[in-house]
Amino acid sequence: MNIVLAASEAFPFCKTGGLADVVGALSQQLAGRKPNKVLLFLPHYRNIRRVSSLKVVPGVYLIPVGDKIEQVSLSYINWGNVLVFFVGNRKYFDRPDLYRTKLGDYLDNDERFILFCRAVLEGCKFVGFRPDIIHCHDWQTALLPAYLKTVYKLDAFFTRTRSLLTIHNIAYQGHFPYSTYEKAGFHPADFTPDKFEYYGGISFLKSGIVFADNVSTVSPNYAKEVQTDPSMGFGLEGLLKFRSKNFYGIVNGIDTEIWDPEIDTLLPIGYDVSSFSKNKPVSKQYLQQQLDLEENPQKPLVGVVSRLDYQKGLDIAASVMERLHERAQFVVLGCGDPMLEKQYRDLAKKYPADIAYEGKLDEELAHQIYAGADIFLMPSRFEPCGLSQMISMKYGTLPVVSKVGGLVDTVTGYKEGADNDAATGFFINTFSENGIYNALDKALNVFEDKKMWNKLVKNAMLQDHSWDKSARDYMALYQKTVSY
Repeated sequence: MNIVLAASEAFPFCKTGGLADVVGALSQQLAGRKPNKVLLFLPHYRNIRRVSSLKVVPGVYLIPVGDKIEQVSLSYINWGNVLVFFVGNRKYFDRPDLYRTKLGDYLDNDERFILFCRAVLEGCKFVGFRPDIIHCHDWQTALLPAYLKTVYKLDAFFTRTRSLLTIHNIAYQGHFPYSTYEKAGFHPADFTPDKFEYYGGISFLKSGIVFADNVSTVSPNYAKEVQTDPSMGFGLEGLLKFRSKNFYGIVNGIDTEIWDPEIDTLLPIGYDVSSFSKNKPVSKQYLQQQLDLEENPQKPLVGVVSRLDYQKGLDIAASVMERLHERAQFVVLGCGDPMLEKQYRDLAKKYPADIAYEGKLDEELAHQIYAGADIFLMPSRFEPCGLSQMISMKYGTLPVVSKVGGLVDTVTGYKEGADNDAATGFFINTFSENGIYNALDKALNVFEDKKMWNKLVKNAMLQDHSWDKSARDYMALYQKTVSY
């Protein structure tokens, strides 16, 4: 099957969050399944210049954006079995950050991703690759299905091409005014509520949901939530329910070549399910030393690796950490909301022996937190899938998570008085300060019972959250999609 993946980021080339991890890992998994041929299209951001061995496709092609005509170039690299194409336009992509400045989103993000969507389609033609399916990821690429069904409807090159749109986080939709619709080049007659119009403007994500042959999201439970709960659907729950027969939930996987404590070179010592009780404490001590925390093997260490924003519930978690710092240590890695960053900096200054905060993106430290912590905290208000809880389980670090989205699909909660033969973590039953406190309190109490704790750790480490099953599910959905 000829497969094109289109995304605004993919690890290891460009990354702001979990989307990049998913796209990077999935593309490799798909390409490893013969006879698939996989192309991945990404914007040619400034940092991609650092990628060695980039080759240039000779020539340029033209993309209309409103009343402007923009030149686009293509560079590429063979990445394993994936051919990665970088869409080049310095005006739109040669910038310090992928999406925003410190003051907010780039004001021309609409034009940037109009150009990118059309450049993917024209790029396929430019290199002579006829896709059976184009797999689009999040709002930045959601106009692609709309272009296929309207502007390119009569283009013989795409006669066989079908589209799948995956929603990674429905909170981010790409809302813009009517002027953006005009820039995109769609016919004025299609600006109707059943097609493009969204409260007088255009929503990129809504457009993709309307026009894609199939739509998916990143866990079965999240697929239910966004159709039935207005607080989860962010205004699109009705449309998704309308498209329910074409809407699927597939849990993400994790890249077990990157995330494997037995072979992880970023750890002071490796370990597996048979050696964690001996070797995992070495990672804990190393982390305590690195972050100037009290070196105490008996004190449970709670880790957080996360964006700092409202979704993640870390505004409430800070006060819980202060209440529990005498019983546990906490380390928080992440940046985002300036108010939350200040909150955690102040907390770390107040309790330096028990609470550490690192306000940055640091892959090496993230690995060390997953390995060195005993407990991993994810108090999310909503969580489409989540990768951190699966990574933490792989590293024998038990997750304490909200009962939402993909966290429900991937974690089995501990129950008091039960044998817990399948339990892999702890649920926050009520999203509130007391709810988070009660869940952490339960985990800290179980931590004292080493026999039970080690049982849960073994359960967690034996879970298979690799991309193999997820890739098989996507291939089945691709086959269903191209059969229309």
